[in-house]
Amino acid sequence: MTKPLRGAEGIKARAAGVAGRVEPVPAPKPVPVFLPVWSESVRGVPNGFLRSALFGAIAKGRRRYMDSELVASVDGVEIRYTGQRLDQGDLDTYESVLHTVRLQAMGELCRFKAYGLLKLMGKTDTGKNRETLYKRLVRLRANAIEIKQGRHTYVGGLIDGAFKDEETQEWLVMLNPRLQALFAPDQFTQVQWSVRQALDGHQLAQWLHGFYASHAKPFPLKIETLHKLCGSEAGLMSDFAKKLRKALDAVAEASSANGEGFSYDIRGDLVHVEKQAQGAQRRHLIKKATKPRIPRD
Repeated sequence: MTKPLRGAEGIKARAAGVAGRVEPVPAPKPVPVFLPVWSESVRGVPNGFLRSALFGAIAKGRRRYMDSELVASVDGVEIRYTGQRLDQGDLDTYESVLHTVRLQAMGELCRFKAYGLLKLMGKTDTGKNRETLYKRLVRLRANAIEIKQGRHTYVGGLIDGAFKDEETQEWLVMLNPRLQALFAPDQFTQVQWSVRQALDGHQLAQWLHGFYASHAKPFPLKIETLHKLCGSEAGLMSDFAKKLRKALDAVAEASSANGEGFSYDIRGDLVHVEKQAQGAQRRHLIKKATKPRIPRD
């Protein structure tokens, strides 16, 4: 049995051993990821959320549970969802969370009080509204989505984590940094918040406003297609058509009152919408119109 070296010989041996070790290289610190910064008058939303039934136009009452179910969406977007069905009120809450988080790095805990988020949403600070806010934040956390939008696929929750201090009413919410891929310049829309607020409580009108806001130049769609895309629970297409016309009237009125151009016409079973493009959409159309055409052979 070899005896351990002591004294000067032991010190030399230990020093030689330490010198021969390969020290691990520390991993580089992750680069902070941020959402785009938009103005106070708008809310940034991924196009896939606006062009699908993920946040549907559904009636009040018991919500159906979905288990990795394919959600109706436009071509180019594919969504599977697990959790309780989400409505436009949930989207209002999520838009407000995104609006708050955009000012700091994603993956970090974002602090806000129930009062502040309710105020941002245009809601009064009452016990009922705080309870509703709590339920919506839980619903936004207790889900899983698989969304393919553009070149990216995101698999995860809409909210990564949420914590609440019952004494101070302070919330701590965290978003997955990977969500940032859904906010590429041509993959998200800045929705005019004043118009959306004017339509508060009108599920179908809010959905229509968001859907058409995500299109710089809307193309005609069948009533049946809109019925499917918005996730309507109306059983008869004739009933949905009546609700659709009223909702489009509401969008046109709210848009006009808030400086947005929006008009529609229903010809047969086709819905034609014309709108005045705003901000980035207007720049996109101007750039597209002035882009030199390459002659075909």
